[in-house]
Amino acid sequence: METNHSMYNDYSNFLRKKYGEKVYKLPVNLPVTCPNRKNGRPGCSFCAGCGTGFESFDSSVPVKEQLEQTKLHIEKKYHAHKFIAYFQNYTNTFLPIEEFHAYVEEAARVPGIVEIAISTRPDCVAAEYLQVLKDLETNYHVGISVELGLQTVNYHTLNAIGRGHTLAEFIDAALKIHSFGFEVCAHVILNLPGDTLIDSIETARFLSALHVDAVKIHSLYIAKGSRLCEDYENGTITLGSKEDYFERLIYFLDYLDPDIVIQRLFSRIPEKDSIFCNWGNSWWKLKDELEKRMQNGGHYQGRLFHYLNGAALDILQER
Repeated sequence: METNHSMYNDYSNFLRKKYGEKVYKLPVNLPVTCPNRKNGRPGCSFCAGCGTGFESFDSSVPVKEQLEQTKLHIEKKYHAHKFIAYFQNYTNTFLPIEEFHAYVEEAARVPGIVEIAISTRPDCVAAEYLQVLKDLETNYHVGISVELGLQTVNYHTLNAIGRGHTLAEFIDAALKIHSFGFEVCAHVILNLPGDTLIDSIETARFLSALHVDAVKIHSLYIAKGSRLCEDYENGTITLGSKEDYFERLIYFLDYLDPDIVIQRLFSRIPEKDSIFCNWGNSWWKLKDELEKRMQNGGHYQGRLFHYLNGAALDILQER
């Protein structure tokens, strides 16, 4: 396990080992929407009208131009040579397959792109779209990863935030993606209203048992224009403290398979687009505080990962 101070499996170290040098993600914004916003469905309560692509190009800008412009900036600033084209915003498989094929192939043709990362919903993954990515992997020699929003294993919370899918769809999508040989990255929010510490631990257990390859951990932010923003301003919901989030995050990591890569620990959103994020702290300060807390408390990723592979049989050896 590649770790940050031996406490968690850090994404940047993982990429350096995989590709031999520092790799940077370049966001791509497509003219897509989300099936959870169609046919009268209101979408997820935490999602604003613009989705999550707060710092992306306008979706009318061609994929190649988006990548080339961002790549040029990163190359000059960090002397980087390898990049991941990250189709980030909304549901990127919610397109006619011919359009999807054209967009991802356009990205694969950009020099320096070593991987294509597709963000989508668990209920929007079909074999024919994965085959497009498989052909891309073969023809352009790029890695493929698919990011799926789970958020929580608590069905009541999923329903309350309007996710529009259950655990069944997530399991089906993850297994299907793995069957094509691609990496799966799960997105989770550890401090959703209604969830508890037990839900965070159970989410870690679930992802470990499903053998996902990576996880993006989010602290809940309140985006302007979201239904959650209305609930927060009306006093319908309250948010937990920073202390509560740290407890959930640390125990989540304790129970998580140490081989799962940690791509993110705290959310990021421009201040102008939110009314609450990270208790007024920068994500990197929270990251430093997390590492100090873990070190002082003897915590590390996988510390309590001993519940799979017939763990109850260990009782026989205690006789």
